[in-house]
Amino acid sequence: MRKSLSHTSYRCKYHIVIVPKYRRMIIYNKLRADIGVILRQLIERKPDCKLLEAEACPDHIHMLVEIPPKYSVAQFMGYLKSKSTLMIFEKHANMKYKFGNRKVWARGYFADTVGKNEKAIREYIQNQLAEDKLADELNLKEYIDPFTGEKVKVSDLPRLF
Repeated sequence: MRKSLSHTSYRCKYHIVIVPKYRRMIIYNKLRADIGVILRQLIERKPDCKLLEAEACPDHIHMLVEIPPKYSVAQFMGYLKSKSTLMIFEKHANMKYKFGNRKVWARGYFADTVGKNEKAIREYIQNQLAEDKLADELNLKEYIDPFTGEKVKVSDLPRLF
């Protein structure tokens, strides 16, 4: 469905992937749900921006986002990553002692235009976590919770969105 501004008709949808700094385990367990809520709130605050689909995988987050052409993808991602970092550290003040540099996200991100492949991208994002779980079960990989030091299996992680 096309959207429009005063003199513009557009359909700008992007598949975006962001990664935590050093692929830390901070998007799991205690923070995983909060990060999902924070990202959703920030996207809803931007006029005309819309989160269409999202999934948090073991070490990255996939999003399908609609961004109007008045915002560049770089401008939008700068806003999303910087504000979410501030909100995460504000909500979880104890993290500043473990992660003193106050950086949650890695420097870059992946962005791809969706075009007419929206359905395929949505299915890819929805199935991404299941594929990662399957791959991790084959590897018998376990993660260590940074807050408790306990081992956590990927299959025990809750869904984000």
